[in-house]
Amino acid sequence: MSRTELGLLRHGQTDWNINLRLQGTADIPMNDVGIAQIQSASTELAKDSWDLILSSPLGRARHSAEIVASELGISDIEIEPLLLERSFGIGEGLEYSQWHEQFGGLDEIPGAESAAQVIARANRLLTHVAENFAGKRVLAVSHGALIRFVLSEVSAGAIPPKGERLQNASLHRLRYEGAWELEAWAPNPLGSEAF
Repeated sequence: MSRTELGLLRHGQTDWNINLRLQGTADIPMNDVGIAQIQSASTELAKDSWDLILSSPLGRARHSAEIVASELGISDIEIEPLLLERSFGIGEGLEYSQWHEQFGGLDEIPGAESAAQVIARANRLLTHVAENFAGKRVLAVSHGALIRFVLSEVSAGAIPPKGERLQNASLHRLRYEGAWELEAWAPNPLGSEAF
């Protein structure tokens, strides 16, 4: 069986990241630091060869994917709705203290996508990549919450450790040879020595 590789890259920083706001499906653009993070990450990503780039439909991920694609010389980016960030319903835009005080937990926010729904979507994403990109090296640009769920599913809940934040422009590697396995996770940004 051929080996399929999946790199999950978190988009660059936005102004809402700084205040720990729930971005969810709000289309918040990267700020200048976020753009610089992705440019630095692109230099690191160019040391490997990638066959294709998938991107969440949200602008901050698409912009990140465009910067990376330009550096890697990849002309097409495939938009993949399964990479969309978790929806936080009426909590989108609230800072940590605000949503925690109002709702207690993320699953308690009215209109939010439940953890079970995100887990199901994460598993559909993994199946999609394994079935449609067998033997390829796939770079997927997505969002913190979705990446956390994918990593947790593949590592049986061990990664990321509770309370560990996945930084913007961080890359996490998985491989598939009959079953998905976590190859490497790195919570800090690629090329983080520049920041």
